Amino acid sequence: MPRPRKPASPFRYFNSSPEVIRLVVLMYVRFPLSLRNVEDLLFERGIDICHETVRLWWNRFGPLFAGEVRRQRVNRMRGFRHWRWHLDEMYVKLNGEMVYLWRAVDHEGEVLESYVTKTRDKKAALAFMKRALKRHGSPEAITTDGLRSYGAALTELGTREKQEVGRWANNRVENSHLPFRRRERAMLRFRQMRTLQKFASVHANVHNHFNHERHLVDRQTYKQRRSAALAEWQALVS
Repeated sequence: MPRPRKPASPFRYFNSSPEVIRLVVLMYVRFPLSLRNVEDLLFERGIDICHETVRLWWNRFGPLFAGEVRRQRVNRMRGFRHWRWHLDEMYVKLNGEMVYLWRAVDHEGEVLESYVTKTRDKKAALAFMKRALKRHGSPEAITTDGLRSYGAALTELGTREKQEVGRWANNRVENSHLPFRRRERAMLRFRQMRTLQKFASVHANVHNHFNHERHLVDRQTYKQRRSAALAEWQALVS
């Protein structure tokens, strides 16, 4: 019986080591740094690469790493039905034109889904919710703001009874916008919807992976969680 073939390494056509590539993607996506900032920081460590190499690597490997992180988390958490989702949309400017970034966040503050549209109507809300429900399952409750598109979309999905609307009930997702806004300023905004969609999805999963709620735990617990997250990141696609 022939042995199953081992999947080809995604790093096989690159001269740099996988450790360096993971470090570059981590620095660029997780921290509010520009391409040239990453280039300069790596040069101080003795790694001489061009900022265009940083762009190439994050475009090539960012979605790959983020997809692996998301799959691991979905497999662990899909069976939990006590989830409370918070949904909200934020404005993002592309070449002077406003588009909408829809975001779903759970009760722990982790971003579940990001979806970019040009409109803020029922059709856009429905497409966003279907995508989130298909990937993460059905939550126990869905908290939204007063936008009527949410109610119309939930009615069509048959889950209107799960909707909750309150004055401060959606602060969880409002606060989760801040890391993305800081990253957006460092990148001097976006220019294409495709780039925005890709980066928003990658950034959300990397942020989730290293979000340890350090203000809620003691120093020793935080250090253990940080070391475990870093070890898992270094083992991605190995």
